[in-house]
Amino acid sequence: MITFSKRQLKIPKFARDVYLVTGGNSEFRRAFPEKRTEELCIEALQEAAKYVGMTATELKKYIHTCYYGHFADHFGDQLLGEAVIHDRLGLDPLGNIGVKTGGATGGSTIWEAAKAVASGYSDCTLAMGWERMDEVPTDEGNNYISCAADKDWETPLGHIYTGYYAVMAQKYWNVYGREEESFRRTLAEISVKNHGYAYHNPFAQAGMKITVEDVLKSPVVAYPLRALDACLMSVGASCVILADKETAYQMCKQPLLLYCAAGSHTLRVADRRDMEIPLLPNETEETYKDLDKEFPGGERYPGFTGFLAARMAAYYAYNWTGIKDPCEDLDLVELHDAFTISDVQTYEDIGIRPYGRGRTYVESGDCYHTNPKTGKPGKLPANLSGGLIGCMHAVGATGIMQVVDLMYQIHGRHAEIHGDPERWKRYGKQKPKDWEDLQVKGAKRGLAISHAGVGSHVTCTIVMQPDARLDK
Repeated sequence: MITFSKRQLKIPKFARDVYLVTGGNSEFRRAFPEKRTEELCIEALQEAAKYVGMTATELKKYIHTCYYGHFADHFGDQLLGEAVIHDRLGLDPLGNIGVKTGGATGGSTIWEAAKAVASGYSDCTLAMGWERMDEVPTDEGNNYISCAADKDWETPLGHIYTGYYAVMAQKYWNVYGREEESFRRTLAEISVKNHGYAYHNPFAQAGMKITVEDVLKSPVVAYPLRALDACLMSVGASCVILADKETAYQMCKQPLLLYCAAGSHTLRVADRRDMEIPLLPNETEETYKDLDKEFPGGERYPGFTGFLAARMAAYYAYNWTGIKDPCEDLDLVELHDAFTISDVQTYEDIGIRPYGRGRTYVESGDCYHTNPKTGKPGKLPANLSGGLIGCMHAVGATGIMQVVDLMYQIHGRHAEIHGDPERWKRYGKQKPKDWEDLQVKGAKRGLAISHAGVGSHVTCTIVMQPDARLDK
């Protein structure tokens, strides 16, 4: 059984507050035959500069150290990609490091950049992430990505992440979905929602209007997961600029407070040691007293269906920031929907719903911008960017893109960025005639989950307006 010491459960804190100053994305696509990686990174930095009324040259004068997220360097046969991008951005001889934690690379890059500011080492840092996944065929790319698995324990399951998640989906469906066909349709609804939100996002790779039937009829990749249950393979870049309070207010008028916590867990999914469920602030021992009776087969935690790393990242982040109940204290979330099943698992890991009841977040309509059952605003909208399923999964950039989209929302500038006809045109797209403004009115706090593999690394980043802080 896993146990923790009091020191290990100590709630983290920064030595000084860290602020999100600005951020930017490139466009995301399956392939960019006409653009080099450094051009996409430059585009993201230019977007970040423009957002706060600067040129890239002016913005770079504030940067002291740089943190680069790039997971699959074997895609392009370029090791030390961080050195190449750092050079092309014109940031030598500033100190820089590369960060690699699989699918959580973007979030981990923010984690490292934030700690540099919090410690006082730097007053302003750049966190930049990218991925180049178009230089090999999709099947070869999936093989490369799956090398992040434990070769002794996971790889025999199929050497493709859909295979790893398929067995978790089967177990979850059996225990918590009670083998009901309605649960499979709920998974499909997540794909419909996220592709639908991406339809209104000019940065997005796979915005489209689809139905539950379209998802259920798409090709099986690894049963029960189908092609439209899975995330994208993408090319693109994202960045954020972090700073201490004094520097942040010199750079912009509305910096946002940023917190970032992290957790981890073994890659050996089928060999996880059991433990007591670490309780979040909105849970008590009564919450799970009869879990095994309600859901026979679900008595072991984290078992084969939960992500302890996500639970721990949320545990640290909520207790640090003063969040008691994510559905009450947050206004929107960006979650790591690598697959529709992992989205449901994460609802439970971060306390949006208790373990075993994640499906109700979708079925209630709470996860939508506009609740389809009531026509009223959703209680806690999720993945309005389109997420990994609809917008992108350029691995090193993903966790950063999520935070950039939260920033647009909390600043109330989501429509300004996503609805700009010139941006759509610049990306070779036509703004839909039925384009919708997905701004969450009055948004003050948002959360992003960046997740690796089958839960080996997870970061929980929370951004908020300074006057909305709860940890006073």
